[in-house]
Amino acid sequence: MSIYLCGPTVYGPPHIGHGRATLVYDVLRRYLQWSGLQVRLVSNITDIDDSIINRANAENRPWQEITSKCEAVWFEAMGKINVARPTDVPHATDYVVQMVAMIGQLVDMGKAYLTDDGVYLSVQTVPGYGLLVHQSLDDMLAGGGDRDVFGAGNKRHPADFVLWKFSKPGEPAWPSPWGEGRPGWHSECVVMSLDLLGEGFDLHCGGQDLKFPHHENERAQAVALGKRFANHWMHHGFIVDAEGEKMSKSLGNVHNLLDLMEHYDPRAYRMLLLQSHYRGPVSVGQDNIDASVKALARFDGVARRFGAVSAGADAAVLEAFRSAMDDDLNTPSAMAIVFDAITQANAAADAGDEGRAHQLVAAIYSIADAVGLTFSADEQVPAEAAALAAALDAARAAKDFPAADALRAQLQAAGWTVETTKAGTTLRR
Repeated sequence: MSIYLCGPTVYGPPHIGHGRATLVYDVLRRYLQWSGLQVRLVSNITDIDDSIINRANAENRPWQEITSKCEAVWFEAMGKINVARPTDVPHATDYVVQMVAMIGQLVDMGKAYLTDDGVYLSVQTVPGYGLLVHQSLDDMLAGGGDRDVFGAGNKRHPADFVLWKFSKPGEPAWPSPWGEGRPGWHSECVVMSLDLLGEGFDLHCGGQDLKFPHHENERAQAVALGKRFANHWMHHGFIVDAEGEKMSKSLGNVHNLLDLMEHYDPRAYRMLLLQSHYRGPVSVGQDNIDASVKALARFDGVARRFGAVSAGADAAVLEAFRSAMDDDLNTPSAMAIVFDAITQANAAADAGDEGRAHQLVAAIYSIADAVGLTFSADEQVPAEAAALAAALDAARAAKDFPAADALRAQLQAAGWTVETTKAGTTLRR
């Protein structure tokens, strides 16, 4: 199966909205592979863009330094949340020659035209423009009100978009038949996806905000060239703030993904998103991230109690999981099936039915693999925290419960989940 995912523009650290974009499709990819399909996932790096140039100019640094460092931070963050690296990671700057060639074809076909600030695609020459948003060109114009249209003075139609931008003095530039410049954003992905995956590839993915104009404009270029583009499209919902506003760098309401992982188990973010449907908005706050940490505790309890098992996986649980995932990647239902299986496994073990328990645990392990969740049966606890836990147990043994409560509060304030049983106190991040 061939999948194209619009990747990052590398001019700053990834925020939790980026984390959702990669985790949704990482889960999809893993599930498809778990189901027996071979998957080729292509996800690009946009390493030339106005945002990159603006930051480089503001900080008086080479733009290549910005992109290389931000890309390294990107993959560091992706590794920490257990996102498997894409099969191919093409860079926009490696495809400029191919983009120039494609734009030249569109000009020669009369589908693109030259202005004094670049080369534009004529959307009126594209059959079915607006298909992804289910709107015609007339509908788009009628819904636009009296807003200003960028570059309107140069365009033949307000919806026309730039394919090649002439560079200003001091900006990065590549040669072209029309003058030095750089490709427009919408031309990158169409060239890279068709080159690596071929015409009629299976699935094109990205956020709902990319549906228009980015994805529509990608599709328009392929259609204008007479090429089959993506057969199917998939768009995920936003991470929103407390007021329901989309999480984005431009709005300033960004939560750095690496910062989140300094305070929480990185698996908690995956758990949170698995318990949310990919098409709906998600607000990441104290309550639901804490709930995800607690869910992980139940999850890890399976590994601590049962360890490795050799039994065959319970077929009914796997079939229920598969049915949920095949229903528009319904991960909330899938996770409910997992936690029900955890309850059943513990009950079976308590009743002495180890065989039944192990079948259920084998199914849980298989599903965890399918959605990219790992288990943490043991955790390295620093000596200082371990000493506080031992002091807590000593206080409880001496029936000094105020002291025990104070030690528990101290550990919790330091970020530990404190579990006290007859066997003693255990700590988890």
